Amino acid sequence: MKAMHATASETLGIYASIPFCKAKCSFCNFASGVFGSGALPGYLERLCAEMQQARAFAEALEMQLPERADSVYLGGGTPSLLEPDAVEQLFGELQANFAVDPNAEITVECAPGQVSSRTLEALLRAGVNRLSFGVQSFVDAECAATGRLHTGNACRQELARMQQAGVARLGLDLVVGLPHQTEASWRFSVEQAIESGVEHVSIYLLETDEDSRLGREVLTGGTRYGAGSLPEEDRAADWYQAACDWLGAAGIAQYEISNFARAGGQSRHNRKYWERAPYLGFGLDAHSMLRGGQDPQATDVRWANAKEMATYMGPGLGERGFHRTVDRVDRRAALEEALFTGLRLVEGVSLAALREQFGRWVDEVEFGGMDGLLAQNGDRLQLTSAGRLVSNEVFQRLLLEPAGV
Repeated sequence: MKAMHATASETLGIYASIPFCKAKCSFCNFASGVFGSGALPGYLERLCAEMQQARAFAEALEMQLPERADSVYLGGGTPSLLEPDAVEQLFGELQANFAVDPNAEITVECAPGQVSSRTLEALLRAGVNRLSFGVQSFVDAECAATGRLHTGNACRQELARMQQAGVARLGLDLVVGLPHQTEASWRFSVEQAIESGVEHVSIYLLETDEDSRLGREVLTGGTRYGAGSLPEEDRAADWYQAACDWLGAAGIAQYEISNFARAGGQSRHNRKYWERAPYLGFGLDAHSMLRGGQDPQATDVRWANAKEMATYMGPGLGERGFHRTVDRVDRRAALEEALFTGLRLVEGVSLAALREQFGRWVDEVEFGGMDGLLAQNGDRLQLTSAGRLVSNEVFQRLLLEPAGV
């Protein structure tokens, strides 16, 4: 197999997982936890070592990294818990191993009340120009029920502090369907987000699966963690749709199923996931994707790091010292991914662009039979507002049958 080369126009996104938290929220299903501060130095050493060998690992997969990175995203967990020396270590390693554009979007996820002045100064010195706050709710009872350590007033004060400190770009997350949430309390949280002046708002429907304490309690019929006081799913879906309208009326337009932004405020980094642009992920449970080019025989490559901390920190098995799961993505599977990710965007996907990239595979997809869920506007195929509420069902129905290979 020939080495696959990145095109000159491609830029790279870089994600670093900092999975350390002061407390684990009851609804959280991410690979994060309260690992103890003593584990952080060793974890950062491991993550930095992974960065150092990224280019060699890509070459071992017969792939080539784009030369420039134009987005960096620190997620978690709570990256804002990093001390200044850890911030300097991490960003120093980034700059040493990647050509980060001077105008790159550099985002750090934060928890309200958990960004010290010293850490904020270190982040700004490192070039961070975007902070995303995990607010989830501005209602104290809803925060307390899910294990959040902040109050609504603390969130408002924190956002104001960041604006006064000169942070160029601010965003926040809200969750709809939390324990004790009502239509009135939900509207209050959305209105607080609008009044805060942030440029970006993410809204997520509460997930109840076996990977979170709250989810397991719901699935087993228990009442702990507020499981007995969750609003009905249909009501939460209605509130989500109402929030789309409220935010849109305030000039914060929906551009993806869960994401809304003022003009110029869309997340460059997250768009890479939805547009299948190349990105590298470092740290616990981080994922990466490199594209193999337009050749019909080319394959894209995805890989994922270990989900368990002990496994990630332990000796690797043949993957240059790291536990990774590597998958080759053929053209048919790549088309399915392009549909699933691209249709998450309100603008949808260009059928002409898909045909140029994937040729005959596009004609194998059955787009009919989904009136009210999918709409075609000229060349673009888009989910309707109703389709965005049941997007997983739509994506499942778009899967190509194996017989079409």
